[in-house]
Amino acid sequence: MSVMATINKVFTYQADWSEKEEFLDVIYWSRQIIGLVLGLIWGLVPMHGFVGIFLFAALSAGIVYVWFTAVQGVDEAEYGGAWELTKEGFLSGAAGFFVTWIIVYTGLHVDKL
Repeated sequence: MSVMATINKVFTYQADWSEKEEFLDVIYWSRQIIGLVLGLIWGLVPMHGFVGIFLFAALSAGIVYVWFTAVQGVDEAEYGGAWELTKEGFLSGAAGFFVTWIIVYTGLHVDKL
């Protein structure tokens, strides 16, 4: 399946995800994008501390959960339950988030290193 066809399925309401791995890959790469975007926003704001970490975790999990339940309407049991889908790619997305957040925040808001 082509990349454009997969991207179209992401934005299609209740698309047919016949290949489980394709759906899991979409969740994984969506987490990476969410992590980078939120890291950029948190660095620009400037957000710091536990509040930033908590908000990232809540938004990252919430966005993915709403997408696969309300928008895609997949059968969670096919993938091992909602928890398995919610945690798919979470740690690697968090790593990208932290790196982006730290670099942007340090570059814009720290005067001396």
